[in-house]
Amino acid sequence: MTTTTPSTTTRTPARAVAWGGFSPTFLRLEIRRLFRNKRTLIFTLVMPPVFFVIFGTQSDYRTNYPFAHGNVTGYIAISMAVYGAMLATTSGGAMVSVERAQGWSRQLRLTPLKPVAYIVTKVLVAMTMGAASIVVVFVVAKFFGADMPIWVWIVSGLIGWIGSAVFAAFGLFMGYLLPSENVMQILGPVLAFLALAGGLFVPLGDSGWFPMLAQFTPLYGLATVSRAAFAGTETGTLLIAVINLVVWATIFIAGAAILFRRDTTRA
Repeated sequence: MTTTTPSTTTRTPARAVAWGGFSPTFLRLEIRRLFRNKRTLIFTLVMPPVFFVIFGTQSDYRTNYPFAHGNVTGYIAISMAVYGAMLATTSGGAMVSVERAQGWSRQLRLTPLKPVAYIVTKVLVAMTMGAASIVVVFVVAKFFGADMPIWVWIVSGLIGWIGSAVFAAFGLFMGYLLPSENVMQILGPVLAFLALAGGLFVPLGDSGWFPMLAQFTPLYGLATVSRAAFAGTETGTLLIAVINLVVWATIFIAGAAILFRRDTTRA
């Protein structure tokens, strides 16, 4: 009679997942999925250039109104590029509401993906669309006579793109806060109001209650910093704009992380 001794299996402790579970493959798939969404492409890559053509291509703006480092058309081009980046990053982040409705939050509980890594992935995806929106607006603006030195095109575009990360976090926050069937219907008017209140569509002026109130709105910082290279901005105003960006970015990222954690816990 042969006796068999049970074999002992030595288990090695699982290695801590690097970067909180962040995966370049997951990032690449998310970017491809976003660019296949026709509604998002129209909303973020068609509307901003159309608005620029409507509001920024009057012949007087291009020829009779030199302004700062170029013409008024160049100033409007930067504003519309920032608006496009804001639309793109917000809508990209807000797509999480659809994932919630499809039960994706339950699947995330089975993965090592941490809230911050998930939010970083979504922000990077949204910012990819934001970069595309800025490039499209600038190409159209150049064709229609926007005048700026090359360094202003580059600096203002980069600042607008990097700063739009604030609104990617905002889109995530709203995507977790609102039901999927209502999120984009609510965000459209909200973004238009923020653009108006933050001085993106209409100059704020130098005095009165409106410019003071605008400093507390989420878009004021991004609009001001993005146009600083073109229009020249006083140091004090620029500092307030940077603080505005940092504060709102902190609020939206923290809010999105808290709601993500609550959502996956509840799922």
